[in-house]
Amino acid sequence: MSWISDPNFTEDQPFGPQTLPYGVVDGGVAVRVGDQALLLRSLALGKCSEFVQGDSLDPLLRAGRPVWSVLRAKLREIVSAQSAPKGAELVGIETAKLPFTVGDYVDFYSSRHHAENVGRMFRPDGDPLTPNWTHLPIGYHGRAGTVYVSGTDIRRPNGQKRGSEGPKFGPSERLDIEAEVGFVCGGPEAANVSTSRAAEHVFGVALVNDWSARDIQAWEYQPLGPFLAKSFATSISAWVTPLEAFAVARVPTPPLPNKLHDYLTCDQPWGLDITITVELNGTIVARPPFREMSWSFVQQLAHMTVNGATVRPGDLFASGTVSGPEKDERGSFLELSWGGKEPFELDDGSTRSFLEDGDTVRLTATAPGEGGSVVGLAEVVGTVRSA
Repeated sequence: MSWISDPNFTEDQPFGPQTLPYGVVDGGVAVRVGDQALLLRSLALGKCSEFVQGDSLDPLLRAGRPVWSVLRAKLREIVSAQSAPKGAELVGIETAKLPFTVGDYVDFYSSRHHAENVGRMFRPDGDPLTPNWTHLPIGYHGRAGTVYVSGTDIRRPNGQKRGSEGPKFGPSERLDIEAEVGFVCGGPEAANVSTSRAAEHVFGVALVNDWSARDIQAWEYQPLGPFLAKSFATSISAWVTPLEAFAVARVPTPPLPNKLHDYLTCDQPWGLDITITVELNGTIVARPPFREMSWSFVQQLAHMTVNGATVRPGDLFASGTVSGPEKDERGSFLELSWGGKEPFELDDGSTRSFLEDGDTVRLTATAPGEGGSVVGLAEVVGTVRSA
């Protein structure tokens, strides 16, 4: 029995003592315990205390894996005790904010099911996968300045779109989501990070919705890739679940058909058995399985730094759209509606192909934890507003 009285702080709930995600609320750095936040500033945490005194996770991200492990062990001991320790303070989670300063942001394209679906839609007479796809994790650099915390409204973007008599300008008419898993980096700055060392540079995991304007993207993306269609908004959870919480959820990634270059080979399984739930206006429309991703986060980080580029505390990289083999496992509305040709129905009887003003998207996710427990990733929510 824990001193924390919260019906959602149990091992069969996503935010029980097995999870303890980090975030920042009005009182400072905290860990989430059920539907409450335990402030860390006044707890006796030994040498770890210096890293959790401010209003950001930035110092903790810089501290590195040894500190993260010691702090997590200490917090698990504190929250599992029968009596509250000196200085313990529980507050609400309503004021949670973007918990760290986002450095560089990279988005990948690592779901084979998603890539093949998109390829079949846009290249119906050709190979759905480009020749490079099974040889390297394809990615692009995004915009860190428009990474927003869950709950932030999303303004419909303007841009150029293909028209019958040349490009036209205006608000996107094919606004979409991308259900993704994001990885928050920490530890010392490093380049040429091997797959065996990559986990030392990943502090934790958070859900990401990389909003996408498909009509703007279709006109602008050749030959250099996404730009305005992606840079207007990326939403991220307010709480970052420590990588250590996913020890039981590790699984092998699906095999690729060709031999990989040495820097992408792995000596351990680093796929993660995470299941995402996508809700639109309260209707569950998809449950994408992250275990189906062909490229793991350690391979993504190894590829991201193999050319000498560095990874730094606060850097964020995301998996790319998570999709599975079944229709109800597709992580974008582009796929769910098959490019708008097959609108899907919501519980209220309305149909959607893409997002309308006022629509609210909510992503949640869970993974198996130790002893049959459930590890949670905090929700990422966004409501679309007019341009």
